[in-house]
Amino acid sequence: MERTAMNTAPAPVKQPAKQDTGLRLFFKRLVQQRMLVLMSVPFLLWLFLFKYVPLWGWTIAFQKYRPAKDFSDQEWVGWTNFKFLFQDDTFYQVLRNTLVMSSIKLVLGFFTAITLAILLNELRNLVFKRFVQTISYLPHFISWVVAASIISTALAPEGIVNILLTKLNLIDQPILWLGKGEYFWGILGASEVWKDVGWNTIVYLAAITTIDPSQYEAAEIDGASRFQRILHITLPGLKPVIIILLIMNLGHILEAGFEPQYLLGNGMTVDYSDNLDIFVLKYGMNLGNYSLATAAGIFKTVVSFVFLLSANYIAKRMGESRLF
Repeated sequence: MERTAMNTAPAPVKQPAKQDTGLRLFFKRLVQQRMLVLMSVPFLLWLFLFKYVPLWGWTIAFQKYRPAKDFSDQEWVGWTNFKFLFQDDTFYQVLRNTLVMSSIKLVLGFFTAITLAILLNELRNLVFKRFVQTISYLPHFISWVVAASIISTALAPEGIVNILLTKLNLIDQPILWLGKGEYFWGILGASEVWKDVGWNTIVYLAAITTIDPSQYEAAEIDGASRFQRILHITLPGLKPVIIILLIMNLGHILEAGFEPQYLLGNGMTVDYSDNLDIFVLKYGMNLGNYSLATAAGIFKTVVSFVFLLSANYIAKRMGESRLF
């Protein structure tokens, strides 16, 4: 039997699809997510207008700035303001106060918020749990003007704190709590915890909800106690969130606050209550030395930026969660 030749044309070679380049892929995703991009435009405008444009004012730190003169008539003095800043004993005092108050706020803030979040998560009575959450959240919405008034009244010689301590025979006579500088840091730390501990627990409670419930069930079947489940499941589950928040807080290590120190501080506690922000206010507004105040502000920003990058780099080297 003769084999008939089949006139079969060779199949066309399929050309490989062109791979999207990085730039082309970027614009493609930009078009796909155009609604999200449009929603972010107002924020980007706000960021540019209120965060980057004012950086032009940093030039004041290198001038002997006088508000009445035109910018072109200002006298340029180079690094003179920075040299004076680092030779001023008052600057080192407020720097010490800022670091100490920031450290107290950081440590107490993390410890109390994590502890409260874990305790709230372990509560089984939903009514009592919501009651505790509401009570702990409320002080966050009180302005520091009102909060400082409450704290001052409670710590007054005839205030509730002195009355209770006297009734318990812990002190013989009332203490002027806000009149002694060595008490100020502790009072500030306790005030920050009272005002913000409930609000700070929100992030940790949200992070706890992402932990797989089957891990708790398996641990309970294996006989693990409640404390062991917290130690080996809850805390490791919170670890990435804790590290991210720690990095972000280290970036604000020189921002100990302004309102509580300004409202609770007085002439008797000035050596302990003044921080960098109040230092900038006193030199910039009260004494009119805007150049020195700007130099102090630049120092605070640069140091905070270095702390942020360093903390992020250390987290990266240790294989932990990081910002970038």
